[in-house]
Amino acid sequence: MSNVSYYISNLLEKMTSTDKDFRFMATNDLMLELQKDSIKLDEDSERKVVTMLLKLLEDKNGEVQNLAVKCLAPLVSKVKEPQVETMVDTLCSNMMSDKEQLRDISSMGLKTVIAELPLSSSGLSLTVSVCKKITSQLIGAMGKQEDVSVQLEALDILSDMLGRLSGALVSFHSSLLSSLLPQLTSPRMAVRKRSILALGHLVPCCSPALFSQLTEHLLTELAKGPPTSMTRTYIQCLATISRQGGHRVGEHLEKLIPMVVKFTGVEDDELREYCFQAFEAFIRRCPKEMSPHVATVTQLCLKFMTFDPNYNYDDEEQQEEDSMDVEEGLDEESDDEYSDDDDMSWKVRRSSIKCLEALIHTRRDLLLSFYSSICPALLARFKEREENVRADVFAAFSTLLRQTRVGSGHHGNVKAGSDSALSREEEPAVAMLETQVPVIVKTLHRQLKEKSIKSRQGCFCLLTELSHTVPGALEQHIPALIPGIVFSLTDKSTSSTMRIDALSFFHVLLLSHPPQAFQPHMQVLLPPVVACVEDTFYKITSEALLVAQQLVRVMRPQGQSATAGRFDPKPFVKEVFSATLKRLKATDIDQEVKERAISCMGHMVCHLGDHLGAELQGVLAIFLERLKNEITRLTAVRTITLISASPLKINLSSILPETLSVLGSFLRKNQRALKLGTLACLTALVTHHAASIKPAALEPVLSELPALVDEGDMHVSQVSVTLLTCMAKWCPSSLAKISSSVLPGVFRLVHSPLLQGAALAAILDFLQALVLSKTSNLGYSQLLKSLTDPFHRSQSSDSTIIHRQSYQSVARCVAALSSSCSKETPATVAGLMQEVKNPGSPESARVLALLCLGELGRSGSLGRSKEVQGVILEAISSTNEEVKTAASCALGSMAVGSLDEYLPFLLKEISAQPRRQYLLLHSLKEVISACPASSLSAHVESIWALLFDNCECQEEGTRNLVAECLGKLTLVNAAQLLPRLKQLLRAGSPLARSTVVTAIKFTIVDQPAPIDSLLKECIGDFLKTLQDEDINVRRVALVMFNSAAHNKPSLIRGLLATVLPHLYKETQIRKDLIREVEMGPFKHTVDDGLDVRKAAFECMYTLLDSCLEGLNVLQFLDHVEEGLKDHYDIRMLTFLMLARLASLCPAAVLQRLDRLIEPLKATCTTKVKAGSVKQEFEKQEELRRSAMRAVAALLAVPEVERSPSMADFANQIRTNADMASIYQSVQGGEGGGLGSAESMDIS
Repeated sequence: MSNVSYYISNLLEKMTSTDKDFRFMATNDLMLELQKDSIKLDEDSERKVVTMLLKLLEDKNGEVQNLAVKCLAPLVSKVKEPQVETMVDTLCSNMMSDKEQLRDISSMGLKTVIAELPLSSSGLSLTVSVCKKITSQLIGAMGKQEDVSVQLEALDILSDMLGRLSGALVSFHSSLLSSLLPQLTSPRMAVRKRSILALGHLVPCCSPALFSQLTEHLLTELAKGPPTSMTRTYIQCLATISRQGGHRVGEHLEKLIPMVVKFTGVEDDELREYCFQAFEAFIRRCPKEMSPHVATVTQLCLKFMTFDPNYNYDDEEQQEEDSMDVEEGLDEESDDEYSDDDDMSWKVRRSSIKCLEALIHTRRDLLLSFYSSICPALLARFKEREENVRADVFAAFSTLLRQTRVGSGHHGNVKAGSDSALSREEEPAVAMLETQVPVIVKTLHRQLKEKSIKSRQGCFCLLTELSHTVPGALEQHIPALIPGIVFSLTDKSTSSTMRIDALSFFHVLLLSHPPQAFQPHMQVLLPPVVACVEDTFYKITSEALLVAQQLVRVMRPQGQSATAGRFDPKPFVKEVFSATLKRLKATDIDQEVKERAISCMGHMVCHLGDHLGAELQGVLAIFLERLKNEITRLTAVRTITLISASPLKINLSSILPETLSVLGSFLRKNQRALKLGTLACLTALVTHHAASIKPAALEPVLSELPALVDEGDMHVSQVSVTLLTCMAKWCPSSLAKISSSVLPGVFRLVHSPLLQGAALAAILDFLQALVLSKTSNLGYSQLLKSLTDPFHRSQSSDSTIIHRQSYQSVARCVAALSSSCSKETPATVAGLMQEVKNPGSPESARVLALLCLGELGRSGSLGRSKEVQGVILEAISSTNEEVKTAASCALGSMAVGSLDEYLPFLLKEISAQPRRQYLLLHSLKEVISACPASSLSAHVESIWALLFDNCECQEEGTRNLVAECLGKLTLVNAAQLLPRLKQLLRAGSPLARSTVVTAIKFTIVDQPAPIDSLLKECIGDFLKTLQDEDINVRRVALVMFNSAAHNKPSLIRGLLATVLPHLYKETQIRKDLIREVEMGPFKHTVDDGLDVRKAAFECMYTLLDSCLEGLNVLQFLDHVEEGLKDHYDIRMLTFLMLARLASLCPAAVLQRLDRLIEPLKATCTTKVKAGSVKQEFEKQEELRRSAMRAVAALLAVPEVERSPSMADFANQIRTNADMASIYQSVQGGEGGGLGSAESMDIS
């Protein structure tokens, strides 16, 4: 310690030296010393250092002063509170000094200190006391009207302080407000502007009362009709506080809007600009509250976006023919010469256009009306003479296009194309846009040749958006756009970014339009693109190679033979080829250029290989080189895949053997993308070039495959098995040794519980190909034995437990093998039936045999139906549960295979055997799910009658099965059956009603279906059951509503206004449904309403994803808030909702923050009573983690810590070790704390 003190006192001594260099070096050394974390100063040293640094602030040398200011930053955290206060006092009094330099350096010092004050709760007391000191001094400084520069510095420092530490200044808010408001009337513009900034920082965390006081003050002042310069200030202040205060402005809008509208009528351009900025802030911050005023604001924007009193746009001139290009050029130049420095009208135009953009951005629901009102007006402004304003017009129109795309493509998390009704709703907007395309092109194609780079970039961005929004829309207009593209690529004065923009637009255009549209213009298009490929700047080269690749595709689209089509690519091949080859050969170029050159040349070989002649072999040799290079190997693999599948049958024999051995080695690498690419490449090579491949060449590949066929990575396994299938088909001799290498792995995969979907389909294909390839020692019987062996070992001796999924997989494999070898089928069926009948067989073997019979029946190769029916019925009556279930599955599958034979038998059994009804209904469900509508329609009436009789069954499980069958049957003939369900709803008992509502849930599928339009008309009738007196009916109605919101939101969007009140009603706790049950000496509370509440909250969660725009978020939050205090399950749900809401509607959440934090805080701080059971501890722990995730999501909202209660809670978390550790684990271990919020699955 004494060492440090000695060193520092030494430095302090040097600081008093007369030599400025000594003082400078000593101060620099002190700064380095203070920056060390380990330094500790005793009280005496602290005092001396502070005194010395404050003295150095008045040093004659500027550099020494600057260093002294820099030393203050680390010093704040190293010295105790009294010293910090001394620093602040001195700096504040120096700030009032008459010497300008001292004033400046002191205000810099104060800003440095403010930036370093601690925010954590441990240093909070210091921060608060320092802020109080500074604030009281600053309020005094602001009152000094005679010296403006002091005022400006004071306001500046205050803004900094409010921006960073507003929460610590709560007690000063009202005095700050009362001292800031008079500054708005200052004669000096700069003072007024800085006061507005300071007020902006004050607004987010001041109390609602203060906010109202500020707004009222502005309204009162504006109502007095002050001079224009003052009005500007007040309106500017309004815009700033609504930008910063956000939602709070909402409640004052009714008074504010008429006032601002009135001032747009004043003949003052800057005032109008500020009015529109205020409108923009209102629209962005309070879109809901602005709804009644949208029409007014839109009218004003449309009126003032054309406001240009000093310039006459002569419309006739605009309409002249395009042949006047030269004269137009001259006209433009004379336009540019026109300059009127006092003309501010462009500011009005720009602010009104930005206001329109905000409107388009926040109100997607008004999209169609925008197309009729705003779209034509924006198009008419494309001729805007002021470059900056034109850029804003383009930006606003691009926003309109983006909003249209969001609507027509995919909505929320619904898979693209899965919601046909939704896309139909959105199509009118796209149709309206399509009618405007000619106008857009007509206006833009001239501007594409203008000198102004900013204009051209704006045009290209807009056209790119248009191509993305309506692919193919520009097809008719390509001849008009080409000169503009070529001009931007060839113009000598064009910057490189302009060229890149032109190329990237051209690329999008080529991708989104048919090749025939470009073929006639190839002569004009190709040379500039080739010139860009040869450019020295790598970014231009790489973009140009992408375009060249698409142009090659245009020359001869895939699937077009060499002679077909009128377009002959021959004249253009050499030009592209030589430019690309030059880039392909170069090894000293950028990685991206290398990859794109390989890819471009690959497309040339694939599409135009027959035009390359002798050059081809050289190119293939280069590809082989690139394949061996680690940096380019992945691109080379993809390119060889492309070439090998080319319809031109390119001869690869020169590189094949070596390529195969290199590809074999890639299968060992750890890079997944490379493995998948290599497998795809090998599959293409084996499929298209089997004749050139010697069996020995595939051995290195086969030796690597066993390691890849593994349940650890199903996709890689699937692709590997597909490769094996191709080998079995095209090179069967190469599979001679397969039984000892890959095959055991394939069987392990078949027996894996994870096998399903595409991977299973690949294995079925492989087994069929293998058995047909007649490869030695791998006949039908050996394969069958390997598949079924594990099921014949008695379960007790074998430690491995067979998973239910693997029974299904093996049964499908057996059926696939049988369908390939129909001669073997009868013997197999006989063996399986014997297995089922044999009571000595292990259970697993009997279950498998039943499922195999089912799958064979499904494929229709079973025969002997009477005998089989007897076996199945016997199995359904078995005492063994597994055998019974398997028999019901098998019966369903057989009925799918031959309906006429099995369905009447099945229906008769369901009626006759009430004890087996549940199992037999499972079989029926399988039939209805798997059979095509055409074959079922003959049997609909008989099935319906049977289900109708059972829809009031007392057993809930059976009732749910009946409902599922009814729902899926309705899909077969919706027009006839849906009205019957509606009828049953009116006439039936509560049990029947719950069955019908559940049946409707099963008619809502996530794919487009013919029933959708019918459902949309009548789903309202079914949703009326949300008001049913029976609690169970209400619960299933909520489950059905949830399913609709999740799978087909378009069905219920229009009904939200009527449904939501009933939904919200079900979220409330009802005392009359809570009862006490005595269990021995204990009393236990049972809440019969819990399931209904849970279902209601699940619906709310789903609506957040699919129908957010139909919700009043503040009303929604009221019910979330109630749920935060409810039962464990519901709290878990509402925490998830809160996290979701924080990312979707942060403004509304901030509005309710204070009310939401209390329940979160309560959950995070609750402790379980000592002596509780382990489950209680686990439950509480899970609740706390879930609550903490919600807190983490809230803390991610910008400006959230400006709320005093949130800042306080955040400090509590940081200082409490237990809570801090939960917070850390939620943040780090689970993907930023929001992982689970996003992944909640509601089926």
